[in-house]
Amino acid sequence: MHRIYKMSFASVYPLYIAKAERKGRTKAEVDAIITWLTGYNGKKLQAVLDKKTDFETFFAKAPKLNPARKLVTGVVCGVRVEDIIEPTMREIRYLDKLIDELAKGKAMKKILRQA
Repeated sequence: MHRIYKMSFASVYPLYIAKAERKGRTKAEVDAIITWLTGYNGKKLQAVLDKKTDFETFFAKAPKLNPARKLVTGVVCGVRVEDIIEPTMREIRYLDKLIDELAKGKAMKKILRQA
């Protein structure tokens, strides 16, 4: 098992926000991406952060994984997201890719795979 699975989501969340903010994006946009991907919103997301839930549990107990997340493709850390077989790692990389797209200035409609 990958060590990242047992890392708390709360320990990485500020890094997602920092990456976005360095590029002129906002915490609200990061939260919108997380909500779109997982179904966690305001209170539920805060509860996950407060409990220091690990990545494996974060995705396993997600309120509603968005079926459109399978439209997220491309390379993260030198690996094509769509080629990742292990489910938890694929979910983590979907999120990484979405945050990368945000930091690169992509429009939210495109990031959230809306027409």
